[in-house]
Amino acid sequence: MLASGGLFAQIQQQQAQRNAEQAEAKARALQGQARSAQVEADRAQESARSIKVQSDQASDDASQARQGLAALKSLGGTQAQFSDLREQLAAIKSGADTSVSAKAVSAAASGIALAPVVNSFGQPTGTLVNVTA
Repeated sequence: MLASGGLFAQIQQQQAQRNAEQAEAKARALQGQARSAQVEADRAQESARSIKVQSDQASDDASQARQGLAALKSLGGTQAQFSDLREQLAAIKSGADTSVSAKAVSAAASGIALAPVVNSFGQPTGTLVNVTA
């Protein structure tokens, strides 16, 4: 009976040894999976950082594009105002030229000299000289 009891203890010990080895193998496999998962998580985090940087840059680009568009719209409005002003000045100049020409013809016909225009420096300009003999 002792021999059978020793054999049973030896079988139990071998079974315990196999269980321990299987547990160690499973632990090593799980540790390997954990390392792989950590490496993958690190890569994903770095990828997320990179995407965040690209997103921020795209937002900055969009903001600059909106500012550029606003500036172009403003410039277009200013150009339209200048065009309107140019037309108004041309109309005023046309009327002034006609008025001055009519006064000059009238003055020349009547022999009256037109008064010269004084510029911002106080100098007389536009003195009409009658060259008719």
